Amino acid sequence: MDIQRLRLTQVERAVSQTTVPARPLSGWIQAIRSALGMTTRQLATRVGLSQSTLATLEKSEADDRITLRSLRKVADALDCDLQYVLVPREPLTGRVEKRAEAIALERVARILHTMRLEDQAPTDQVDSRQVSKVQEKLLDANWKHLWE
Repeated sequence: MDIQRLRLTQVERAVSQTTVPARPLSGWIQAIRSALGMTTRQLATRVGLSQSTLATLEKSEADDRITLRSLRKVADALDCDLQYVLVPREPLTGRVEKRAEAIALERVARILHTMRLEDQAPTDQVDSRQVSKVQEKLLDANWKHLWE
């Protein structure tokens, strides 16, 4: 479907232009606060929290437990923008194509197995042309079926 390919291309383009630095071990809140020379008390006042609550937020960020709402609130107090992005480990196009190929291989192999049981199998190997045809059909259909 063309709309699926368009969405995929748009998302891939957006995330490929993104370079996300690794989060400091102590978390961004503490790293930026310290770089600014701001104390936890000072930042807590700016956020409207107690010093102990802010310290808890810093720890929860470092432990991957902070909520986006809390992180956004603290980022605002630090005069920062929170940019939230998921960066695929591999290109999304390749992922969709690999998934369609895996399903195609499975379907063709199942058919060949049935044909072998009936002593009608053309060869012992999976026909790559058949796999390609099934893969193309899968890629031309709604991709939601690829992930079931």
